[in-house]
Amino acid sequence: MTASRSTARKDAFEPKLVLEEFLPYRLKVLASLTSNALAQIYAERFGLSIPAWRVIVTLGQYEVRTARDIAAHGVMHKSTISRAVSSLEQRGLIQRRPNEDDRREEWLALTAEGRRIYESLAPQALGFESQLLSVLTREEQALLVTLIDRLTVRARAMAPEGDIEP
Repeated sequence: MTASRSTARKDAFEPKLVLEEFLPYRLKVLASLTSNALAQIYAERFGLSIPAWRVIVTLGQYEVRTARDIAAHGVMHKSTISRAVSSLEQRGLIQRRPNEDDRREEWLALTAEGRRIYESLAPQALGFESQLLSVLTREEQALLVTLIDRLTVRARAMAPEGDIEP
């Protein structure tokens, strides 16, 4: 093979997929960067992991839920939520009570200390969101919400039932 043929072959190659331009990859990068930046608020101040943070926020929003509900809501694996629930219970941030309708499940709720953490974190998380969105106009923010909603509905329809992020 001559040098000119080798160069011609390289110039003729066009990738079929450019990772940095691939929407699923770009969404994952954005989600990871955002999640890691937000984690600085709740990890440093309250020693919460990402799954623990999601349990606290879900219970703060809905008052009482099962681990299965929280896993589905946060699109997380049930075992991940189970470990977070155990850790939060040991710290006295959540409490369990039996589900009389289904003995295999327990109802989870924030304790007074868990509620205090939620109420302290909520304004900080909303401030973080506001700061992140500040690079967009109000119209762009509204459009982003609409587009995310549409893409989420489509992705849920395309995903196999029960498929969640590990």
